[in-house]
Amino acid sequence: MTATIDAWRAPAVSTTGAAPDGARMNAVELLVRDLDTMTAYYQEAVTLDILDQSGATATLGRAGEPIMRLRQEKDLPTADPRAAGLYHTAILFQDESRLAAALLSVAQRAPQTFTGSADHLVSEAFYFTDPEGNGLELYHDRPREHWQVAPDGSVHMDSLALDPNQFLRQWLAPDADGDGQTATIGHVHLQVGDIPTARRFYSDILGFDVTAALGNSALFVSAGGYHHHIGMNTWQSAGAGPRAASLGLGDVRVTVPTRSDIEELADRLSFHGIDSEDDGRTLRLSDPWGTRLALTPDN
Repeated sequence: MTATIDAWRAPAVSTTGAAPDGARMNAVELLVRDLDTMTAYYQEAVTLDILDQSGATATLGRAGEPIMRLRQEKDLPTADPRAAGLYHTAILFQDESRLAAALLSVAQRAPQTFTGSADHLVSEAFYFTDPEGNGLELYHDRPREHWQVAPDGSVHMDSLALDPNQFLRQWLAPDADGDGQTATIGHVHLQVGDIPTARRFYSDILGFDVTAALGNSALFVSAGGYHHHIGMNTWQSAGAGPRAASLGLGDVRVTVPTRSDIEELADRLSFHGIDSEDDGRTLRLSDPWGTRLALTPDN
């Protein structure tokens, strides 16, 4: 999401608002070919901790909270960059100094993976492509009281120039380390085949509020007034059909406050004729392009 855009503002639309305010993104699963290389990138360059590693899987995060789950699938083909799936995973850092520490680490250990940066007014973001081609955003949020939010709930965002070297000079602190809960999944940005279908599924059915839109090329939705938990675009994937099995995105995980939130969503899905699987803890379903979602309650 580094293209220059004058302003992002959603049109006045009526959404269900059924997604609970406490909904948040959880770990993202990536299917990878070279588990060792990918684990090293996210640990040594991005500065995540290895929380668990066993056999063909590795889980990385901070303070015991998973952020990335890597699962080795050597026999799957490389994902088509024009297909539906992952545009980028966005890791949200606690503050500018923590973000600067991660940015410096990637610059020192994997500078070739840097692809751009942008000031989005609500946040400052740096973009990368990991060793297997998956998009990655590292960012921090500006305080919510500084966001421009319209009466209809749309959030004013932009894509302005952001100099990574200037950011490092301003914010890099010698005592910024990875201790404590300093990072989490902030949002996930997906490639979809068309925006009207994405709006119907993610807003009208799942209940996320539309916070910004770029005509029929991009859509941003959230719960609880966040600028966006899920972004969707057709910049490379317009007209894409169902996803083929491939490396790249495994699933997107969302945490909601209670089990009753899961049950209410399951009822809505059933009403709309959308298949889902509920094992009593996690509700699993797929979006119109076959991107898998897993929703789990906090308690």
